[in-house]
Amino acid sequence: MSSSLTKGLRRSTSRSKAKTSAKTAKRVVKARASAKPKARRATSAKPPARKAAVKARPAKKAAAKARPAVKARKAAPKPVVRKAAPKKVDTRVKKTQKLAAVRAVRPTPAPPPPRPPTQDESAALIAFERAHKEFARGRFAEARNQFRILVDKYSQVSEVAARARTYLAIAESRLRTESILPRDADSLYDRGVIELNRGEYVAAQEMFERALKREPEAAHIHYGLAATRARLGSIDLALESLQKALNLQPNLRVRAQHDHDLNPLRNDPDFDRLIFSQPS
Repeated sequence: MSSSLTKGLRRSTSRSKAKTSAKTAKRVVKARASAKPKARRATSAKPPARKAAVKARPAKKAAAKARPAVKARKAAPKPVVRKAAPKKVDTRVKKTQKLAAVRAVRPTPAPPPPRPPTQDESAALIAFERAHKEFARGRFAEARNQFRILVDKYSQVSEVAARARTYLAIAESRLRTESILPRDADSLYDRGVIELNRGEYVAAQEMFERALKREPEAAHIHYGLAATRARLGSIDLALESLQKALNLQPNLRVRAQHDHDLNPLRNDPDFDRLIFSQPS
């Protein structure tokens, strides 16, 4: 009996073991079955991502290769050619050019010949020249009288009469100053030297001429008059006065060799003949 019991127990335990193993096997199968789809799902989701990644890589490479070209194109833009604005031509310029061309073609008319002077105008001019000669010689009283006659007789000749009035006023002022001037030759000479040093050459010439009227044989007065006329540019008259001075006083040649007032005469050959030639 014991053997039968042991056999039964063994059978029951083996059956229970088989049942438990069958249950565990079913659980394992279920777990595997439940796990397999998950793996399949994961595997099914992964390959598209890989393919997309694989596809994206060459696209990125192509984009990376294409970007420098785009940058190069942007860096070197095409030169913009601007059209020059049309020049506006002023109609006034065209008109002036046309007029200039027409005038250049047309011959310019010759100026009309000058109108010949009337009888009164010719007589007034002759009278003015006579009075002016007296004025230039320093004869202011005679010049004043002639200018007065001219103004009274030829007042209708407006231009000549106006010039005569100007010289008449100067002659009268010179005559008024004559009463103030010194009378003796030496004082007039000293006054002439002062005016010469001041640069008042016209006044100096007048003083020397007045002094020569009082003392015509004074060599130093002739020399001062020569220097004054040289400063005024009257070369011939200056050489004439210088020759008179040297004839009266030959030792003035030494003074004339270094006198700056006689510089305008140094280029004249007559000056060299007067100064550097030995007196006979």
